[in-house]
Amino acid sequence: MNYYFTGALIVLFVLLCFIRPAHPRNEYLNDGTNTCSTGDLSLSVEQSDSESRYRHYNPDNNYNSPYDSRSLRLTWRHYLGSACTKEFRKVQTENVQLKQQLELMKMCGKVNNNPTIARNPNFALLVQKCSGIIIPENKKPEGSLWDNMKDGYKKDNPDLTLMGDKIIGPSKSKLKIPPKDYILPLPKPKND
Repeated sequence: MNYYFTGALIVLFVLLCFIRPAHPRNEYLNDGTNTCSTGDLSLSVEQSDSESRYRHYNPDNNYNSPYDSRSLRLTWRHYLGSACTKEFRKVQTENVQLKQQLELMKMCGKVNNNPTIARNPNFALLVQKCSGIIIPENKKPEGSLWDNMKDGYKKDNPDLTLMGDKIIGPSKSKLKIPPKDYILPLPKPKND
């Protein structure tokens, strides 16, 4: 009985136990195209041993031909039409620095306000980069900006009634809310 298939299945199941899920790459802080290359330098070592035998119908003409070959190869390839110029590399380096500075601007306020980060040696480089950077606190207006703008518009135009508004100022309705102790009258019966 051939157990190759069963053995292959067992090996696959064992390998499946060690497989982890694939996670997306974080390219948020990627430094650009990473394809800036003008050429390629490679070193290779090669060795081959072979032997060929020539057999003839006459035994006097039989011979063996051993062949050994060794080579050391240094190759330089220069890519024609490469976009990797000095100007491109300068712009790419500048973009990486700008990305780093923008990220530090976002994070330094949190880092400088949290004293536990300063004591943690894992964040020593981040604390060093953020030292001396003072980011003013973001003073956002309270409430919804849209509601504030709408309230200002309603104050400027008091005669205008907008649909679905909360009432600002005196109500234009003639309905009055009865006091809490007011007893509502009972409905009148209908005569059929």
